[in-house]
Order: sequence, then C-alpha cells, then structure tokens
Amino acid sequence: MLATLLSAALAGIDGRIVRVEVDVSPGLPSFTVVGLPDTSVRESRDRVRTAIRNSDFEFPWQHITINLAPPDVRKEGAAYDLPIALGILAATGALPARAYTDIVVVGALSLDGEVRPTGGVLPVAMAATRAGVGAAIVPAANAAEAAVVSSLAVWPVASLAEAVDTLTERDEACRYMGGHAVVPETCGAWGDFADIRGQMLARRALEVAASGGHHVLLTGPPGSGKTMMARALAGILPPLTPAEALEVTSIHSVAGLLPGGSGLIMQRPFRAPHHTISDVALVGGGTHPRPGELSLAHAGVLFLDEMPEFERRALEVLRQPLEEGRVRIARAAASVEFPASVTLVGAMNPCPCGYFGHPRRACRCAPAQRERYAARISGPLLDRIDIRVEVPWLPPDVLGDDGPQESSAGIRARVVLARSRQALRFPETGAAVNARLSGKMLRRHARPDDAGRALLHAAVERLALSGRAHDRIMRVARSIADLAGRPTVIGDDVAEALQYRMG
Repeated sequence: MLATLLSAALAGIDGRIVRVEVDVSPGLPSFTVVGLPDTSVRESRDRVRTAIRNSDFEFPWQHITINLAPPDVRKEGAAYDLPIALGILAATGALPARAYTDIVVVGALSLDGEVRPTGGVLPVAMAATRAGVGAAIVPAANAAEAAVVSSLAVWPVASLAEAVDTLTERDEACRYMGGHAVVPETCGAWGDFADIRGQMLARRALEVAASGGHHVLLTGPPGSGKTMMARALAGILPPLTPAEALEVTSIHSVAGLLPGGSGLIMQRPFRAPHHTISDVALVGGGTHPRPGELSLAHAGVLFLDEMPEFERRALEVLRQPLEEGRVRIARAAASVEFPASVTLVGAMNPCPCGYFGHPRRACRCAPAQRERYAARISGPLLDRIDIRVEVPWLPPDVLGDDGPQESSAGIRARVVLARSRQALRFPETGAAVNARLSGKMLRRHARPDDAGRALLHAAVERLALSGRAHDRIMRVARSIADLAGRPTVIGDDVAEALQYRMG
C-alpha cells in the first residue's frame, strides 16, 4: 500500500516542501530510503523501526520503500523520522487515511517514540504557508517557533503515539493556542555606555556607525575600553523590524541555536568569535552549507577582537559579504545564500606588544614588527571599513571620574531618529541604512555643499583615496548629517567623516 505525507527540506534559510511517499508491499523484509538522503536520513530506518515497536504499534516485516520527492533536493537531518514513521503506519492501515497532503510534518524520533525538537522549524512553517498548506505537526518544543507564522495551524506532539492521535482525530486534537513567544529585547543587554569613562571620540564614532550601519575599527592599547564599547554598540542599534526579526530567527533556527520554547527573536545579535576561528566557521559553508558567525550576527554586531590575529584567509573572505550584505556559498550540487548584513567592529592593538604611542609605557616592538602586524589586515579589507578610531589610554583622573555619563538609551533615541530619516528618504531602494546606498542614490542624497565638495576633493587628491573610499566618506557624512537633522551634507559633516577615515 502507498501512503503520502508532506515534510520539508532546507536550502540556506529557505524551506521547500518535500513529499514523503511510503510503499509497503509483500516481499523480503527491507527498508530503503531514496530521493537524495544524507547519512542521517538513511539511518532513520533504525530509529523509526524501534520507535514504532516501542510505541505499541506493529512494524511491518515487508518490503518498505521511502521516496523523498523532489529527488534533486538533498534531504538532511533527523526531521524526516516522524513523517516516515507516520507514513509506514498509514500504509499499513494504522491511520484512517493514506494521504495527508494538507499538513506538514517534521520531527526527530528517539527509540522510545519521543518526538524531539529539530532545527529549521520556522523556515518550514513559512514554506508551508507559501505552498498553501495550512497546518503543521511539529515537536512540542518547537511549537512556539512555528506559531510565529500566524496563518498556520500548529499541532505540537511529544510522542509518535500523540502524532497518530492527532492525525486520527484532528478536530479534537490539542492545537497550539499559546501564540508565538518572543525573545524580548533589552536595551543595554550587552553593555551600557553609561559605564564607559571618557573616550568621547570613540563614543561619537560608534553613534555615527549605529545610525548609518557603518563598519568600525578601534585601535588602542590593552584595557582602553575597546571591547566594552563594541559590546555596548549592540544596545544603541534600533529595534529589529518585523522582516529583520524573521530573518534573524530563521538563521538561528537553522543553526539550531534558537532557545527551546522560544519564538521570534527581537534582540539584535552580538557575536564575538575567537581569533582561531576558521574561514568556513566565520562566513559559513561546509559540505552541507550552514550559516557562520557572519550570518548569525545578521542585523546585529560582529565583533572581531584582536583582529590582526585572525587567519588572513578568514579575514579576506569577509570582503564581498561586507560589501553586499549576503553570503553566497556555491557547491557542485547547489548554491545557497545567507543574509549577512552586519555592523562589523574590529579591535586591534597599535603593535604586537600593545604600547606603541603609549604616554607612560615604552613599546618593545621594532619598526618592522609593527609594520608586519598592521599589514595583517589587507588594504582592500581596510578600505571597506568606514570608521577608524584611536582609543587612547585613559589617565587615572578620567577612570576615577564618578560623574554621570550618557546612557545607551539616550544615544539610542538619536540613532532611532536618524534611522527613521533614512527610511523616509530611501523607501524605493530597499537600502535601510546609509552604508548600503548605491552610487546613484549616494550622488542624489549625500552630495555635499560647495565647502564639503572642496574639502572632499582636496582629501582625495592629497591622500590618493580610492573611489570606494570616496563614496564611503560621503555615506558617513550623510549619517552625521542625519544625526544632526540636516537635509543637506555640509562641510563640517565631511570634515568629521574624513577624521574617522584617517584614524
């Protein structure tokens, strides 16, 4: 007998409906899975067989063939366990029907029949609604995640027996009614600017970076506050938009990092990988592509502490994603894309020992050592960093100052206002921030006044700046003008932007 159910496969952070066709026919006992399954899917036969028996159902000792269609889409993971088990039970008459094409089923099985959580449930739920499927059976731990898609009826199940009961008497089954849980946003969750002493130039630079989505490089001796400020930057970014929240949640769901029982993520991510990370782990990829740290930081902050200590290859593969805001991974079988629109914050010492230029401590590095250290960050990558700021050593009177400092909440209010001006200016372009402006939109909306043009022309001539550097200075100047509420970029905005470029 033939039975059919629906499940889903993942390509990047997008789901695709998969038909699970189960045929049970007389013949020598066998269990075959076809349709481009990976090893974990092929291993499902042992999990499914044992789970069916331990759930007090009869397993058919016949010829069983599982076809996962379409056959040209690779199927990965244990999420097909539950639809395969239900398909076998439907084919042998344990379920009232043999075709369930109005509901998507995902879930991994343990040997005792428990349905365990699986990654990528949100993209699966979104794929179901796109395909016109209005219901889903998901592990109980993933119910809140699936419920983010409000148009989808969600049935959470904790065991194979419960899934059978749901399909047998769906009208009386317990549908998830809790609404989608939200991982709440907390301003200053990563740090607060009120705790930072001094460093007024760096504070201002990070405010400009947050308002326009610009990349930043902080250079200074150990203990000057670079890490603290980078962490506080995430707290002054504006709230996630609904579209950004869906993308962030989908990425974390696919990566298996979504907290159990949670739904939509509303907190902007902050990722700080160690400098020993590989290029694949940083950008994403692998035999079966998965998102890397760059995509996990999408819509948030990617902090690279001790940036010159990262492998050269790992840094160089950041070039194109930082420019485009997306990671494209091509393999022989398929190509996938992951969102990667981040605010990059790099931190480095001025030299290997960290004390070059320090007013109180002598540097022990030879000039050649300092040059090699700085050269670990290539010119083309450095050219993509809009703002470079010196973070100097702080004297004791500044560190001991108990006076009030402006908090992240106050800075964030100005950033949100600047971002709102950008959203009104660029509704037709899809560029939410100044850092993403195309050349055409840049010339239209960020063209400086006469004083600004003269200053920019002189800087390009004197410093031999590239065309990319010229445009990035204009983008930063536009962000400075937005913070000030000016419709036009003036000479002072260009001068401040140049100061950050020459830092």
